[in-house]
Amino acid sequence: MAGYGVTEDPTGLLPWEWAEQKLVATRNYWLVTADTSGRPHSMPVWGVWMPDSQRWGVGCASTARKTRNMRTNGRVVVTNDDTVECVSVEGRAVEVSGTQADTLIGAWVEKYHDGTWPRGEMAEFLRAGVTFEVIPERAFGFIERPEEFSTAATRWIWD
Repeated sequence: MAGYGVTEDPTGLLPWEWAEQKLVATRNYWLVTADTSGRPHSMPVWGVWMPDSQRWGVGCASTARKTRNMRTNGRVVVTNDDTVECVSVEGRAVEVSGTQADTLIGAWVEKYHDGTWPRGEMAEFLRAGVTFEVIPERAFGFIERPEEFSTAATRWIWD
């Protein structure tokens, strides 16, 4: 990222734990999908970062544009809602079912349950739709403050 004044010196780069804390704590994420022609679609969504599996999960209505897009073009971007301390994850969305979906749904219900909607109804709501996990390929972390950006902008890559 030399064009942005980012140093090649690894001193001060952000640890993955910093990014993971941001992803776990985020309530409203941005999910960017694209259809087969490349037409982008960006929507705020609830989702859950699952540290044990290094996956991000989301539930969607089966008729939603994002669902249609992810079924035909799995390339997605997920970001937290903070533009000053930002984490942007690029990856591949895969539809999950069975045990994988149950794990995602359980984590989602645990995160968003606030007592106003019974847990069982929340889980059934998600089960009535489609669940996807995003398998990360690379991620970027930025602290968008002038004194920190050039030394803290970090990229992580998964094999």
